[in-house]
Amino acid sequence: MGRKHRDEDDEAYGKPVKYDPSFRGPIKNRSCTDVICCVLFLLFILGYIVVGIVAWLYGDPRQVLYPRNSTGAYCGMGENKDKPYLLYFNIFSCILSTNIISVAENGLQCPTPQMVITSLQQELCPSFLLPSAPALGRCFPWTNVTPPALPGITNDTTIQQGISGLIDSLNARDISVKIFEDFAQSWYWILVALGVALVLSLLFILLLRLVAGPLVLVLILGVLGVLAYGIYYCWEEYRVLRDKGASISQLGFTTNLSAYQSVQETWLAALIVLAVLEAILLLVLIFLRQRIRIAIALLKEASKAVGQMMSTMFYPLVTFVLLLICIAYWAMTALYLATSGQPQYVLWASNISSPGCEKVPINTSCNPTAQPVNSSCPGLMCVFQGYSSKGLVQRSLFNLQIYGVLGLFWTLNWVLALGQCVLAGAFASFYWAFHKPQDIPTFPLISAFIRTLRYHTGSLAFGALILTLVQIARVILEYIDHKLRGVQNPVARCIMCCFKCCLWCLEKFIKFLNRNAYIMIAIYGKNFCVSAKNAFVLLMRNIVRVVVLDKVTDLLLFFGKLLVVGGVGVLSFFFFSGRIQGLGEDFKSPHLNYYWLPIMTSILGAYVIASGFFSVFGMCVDTLFLCFLEDLERNDGSLDRPYYMSKSLLKILGKKNEAPPDNKKRKK
Repeated sequence: MGRKHRDEDDEAYGKPVKYDPSFRGPIKNRSCTDVICCVLFLLFILGYIVVGIVAWLYGDPRQVLYPRNSTGAYCGMGENKDKPYLLYFNIFSCILSTNIISVAENGLQCPTPQMVITSLQQELCPSFLLPSAPALGRCFPWTNVTPPALPGITNDTTIQQGISGLIDSLNARDISVKIFEDFAQSWYWILVALGVALVLSLLFILLLRLVAGPLVLVLILGVLGVLAYGIYYCWEEYRVLRDKGASISQLGFTTNLSAYQSVQETWLAALIVLAVLEAILLLVLIFLRQRIRIAIALLKEASKAVGQMMSTMFYPLVTFVLLLICIAYWAMTALYLATSGQPQYVLWASNISSPGCEKVPINTSCNPTAQPVNSSCPGLMCVFQGYSSKGLVQRSLFNLQIYGVLGLFWTLNWVLALGQCVLAGAFASFYWAFHKPQDIPTFPLISAFIRTLRYHTGSLAFGALILTLVQIARVILEYIDHKLRGVQNPVARCIMCCFKCCLWCLEKFIKFLNRNAYIMIAIYGKNFCVSAKNAFVLLMRNIVRVVVLDKVTDLLLFFGKLLVVGGVGVLSFFFFSGRIQGLGEDFKSPHLNYYWLPIMTSILGAYVIASGFFSVFGMCVDTLFLCFLEDLERNDGSLDRPYYMSKSLLKILGKKNEAPPDNKKRKK
């Protein structure tokens, strides 16, 4: 019955792969796949480049970095390089006027002359001066200053509150400037921390090459030990509270969750949960020990493969550089698009009720290089107002930004897909080399890279596009959820949560399917859909082995990431917080506004580096696993159909090749 049931499962997920006498690893004679998607992807990239050129031509990011005076000149640049601060002639015009231009779009522009601080000159002096301090390149009065008597202002509190509110409105940009200053002060030490993460990742991979099997066993025993200690601790807490008679019936219901720590039922429930987990893990070790041994053998084989092709360990640097280029291009394009538009100037007068100003067309456009048409109006000036929102680029700004976001996701996913397919091609050539290392191709990584770019750009773009659409849908859903957080309808909240959960699961499944599809593409050179189908049915025919190998690998890589990220995080904390004493002046921690910022940056960078390097090992394990399953279905150990797997795997499976490997001369 068991054999019949397994045969029915095999029929449900396709028939086992048949023996092909011409197959000797990754197919060399292959053709281009998914050509239509390749053409679409290249056209999209061409359009993405055009968007970047348009943004560069029309954008001006200086407006978000430097303040501008009334004539539109930048402070701290060009002729005003030594004049970084902007002075408002009448700061109270900013407080009392309702016509303050958007800070986020054009910076702070007030209806008062603004000038770069220099020597006081005739007819260019403000009517009064207040003690001030620079903020975001602008001079703002102290909030405890008693201002002069001004028309329209009834008390000092109004002014002080207005100044405080004005400064508070700039807090977001002030924080961004401080963050930029912190990065400027600590970037060198952040790079040092990332270098430490790189070294730790390399050392861990070398450790896997030497003791992959024992390390997995130690980790499994460690998990069992942690669960056992948890059971013991819960039992001790339960016993003490039971002797005291502390029961949940005495506590009753309360929203103070910490209060439940003092009742015996809480620790009894935790004890039961941990005991169940311990029992499940022990049963898995007992009944699935054979598959765990296979998983450990594959991990050892993966370590050998990485050791034979050390260049694969550094391929994540290529992926990182490509990802950095994609992100930097998108960020610069988005910044230039957001600052596109021509500067606009309007006529302005300090007192339009003055004689001679009655017929002046206030707030109409003007030329700052020409004199005002009505010089009889005192204080008439042509001042900078902001940037034009008219024009083709400005009207299409939202669509161009959406195009840029789509380009960001698609290019990032394509770069990741390229790395997976290239590594799969290199590691597959290792597995299907009958005599190792003699039969391993020369420069397998470079060969796989060229082969992937030449034949399978379209297939990678196809898989990346599917994943991109799902990720964009998730982003849109998160945006909608953010807008609806004020809604108290529980049904709507529940539906939104279900949609988010479904899309999350769908994204995880597509990533899993894409990863294995790229492995099959690297080996057989077929299109994306056929490769995804073949990979899926092959894994479903061996679902138990898939689960065991996946969990063992996850446990190993989790420990590695924890070691790297935790080590870098601890070192960064002690250094940037100034807790490491005795360092010389050259190694002294910099003075920072937010010392946690470089710490979090170092931790995030360490995680990215560790994930990149460990992804090589993970990709190697997945590739060798698929090759192993194909090997089991293709071959039977006979003289004509020998197994390509290692001797350790043959021993675990109780299989052997009929003839000694040294006597098998196979044509390549």
